[in-house]
Amino acid sequence: MFTERLDRARSEMQRQGVDALLLSVGADLPYLTGYEAMASERLTMLVVPADGRPQLVVPELEAPRVTPRPDFDITPWGELDDPIAKVHEIVGARSQIAFGETTWARFLVDLIKADGNRTFRHAVEVMKPLRAVKTADEIERLRAASHAVDRIAARLQAGEIPLVGQTEAAVSAELGRQIKEEGHSKVNFAIVAAGENAASPHHHAGERVIQADEGVLCDFGGTMYGDDGIGYCSDITRCVWTGTPPPEFVELYDVLHEAQVASVKAATVGTPAEEVDRVGRAIITDAGYGEYFIHRTGHGIGIEAHEEPYIVEGNSDPLVAGNAFSVEPGIYVPGTWGARLEDIVVAAADGPDSLNLVDHQLAQIG
Repeated sequence: MFTERLDRARSEMQRQGVDALLLSVGADLPYLTGYEAMASERLTMLVVPADGRPQLVVPELEAPRVTPRPDFDITPWGELDDPIAKVHEIVGARSQIAFGETTWARFLVDLIKADGNRTFRHAVEVMKPLRAVKTADEIERLRAASHAVDRIAARLQAGEIPLVGQTEAAVSAELGRQIKEEGHSKVNFAIVAAGENAASPHHHAGERVIQADEGVLCDFGGTMYGDDGIGYCSDITRCVWTGTPPPEFVELYDVLHEAQVASVKAATVGTPAEEVDRVGRAIITDAGYGEYFIHRTGHGIGIEAHEEPYIVEGNSDPLVAGNAFSVEPGIYVPGTWGARLEDIVVAAADGPDSLNLVDHQLAQIG
């Protein structure tokens, strides 16, 4: 797997005229090597020459964490060594460099100082064509993670996770506990937003106590690791009402549901990503809620919870088989309430493949 990925990366580098690919902290490194670097002032950097063997420059004290593989060499550096000098030496006279976006800026500055004749560009230009198209194995790993959070959402909808009288923070903690119980190694987020707080798409769960007869938005997900040391993410949003929802909210949610279903159906191979956004947005706008849909329709998902492709106006790239992304329209009325409905979807040759299957209707509990 890693040999194939590195070969594809080098082919893409050669196609784009990139001499060397430099990757540090972030998802690109484990994607190519199976090793996830610690964010630290000690430099870890994978150097992939277009015409040579990759080397992983890593602090000596962290080298035991790296699983040796035949695809790259491990180059440890000691506390008194200069890792920038090591990277500089490996890069040599190569001048067209693709640099990882999440690498600390201090390292980029030092590499520029080491040789001001190099031209740096974004590594995403090389990695996007690789990571945005998932293999069958990656899709099944995303499916397993999605089904795990589906089971939690089903318990939420059935009233098996107490809400009324609990703080948002307590419910968030419970969702996090269940995310791990369902096989995820870590919790990426567990948004719980009650009543007027649901009008804030990324609300931080706090000490507000959830009341009877109000809406509760829950958006949660984590990372499920495999034996190869690589994790794939889940991400789901469902809303419940603690009692009987008023007609105004039922109308809002029905529009949201219609928009989400239509957007999923539009997510076919060959359809521009922005068209998927337009389809659901038009339904919400025509119903009079357009000003309350304040974010893109979706984001790619894989090793990272947010990655390419983005389902947003301005992204005219056509979807290709293997693209995996969220479809999550939302309607947020400030000071009153909000709702979002989210599934992970894969563009497939025979049509959109929804990885989240739990009930999409507004659950009424309590």
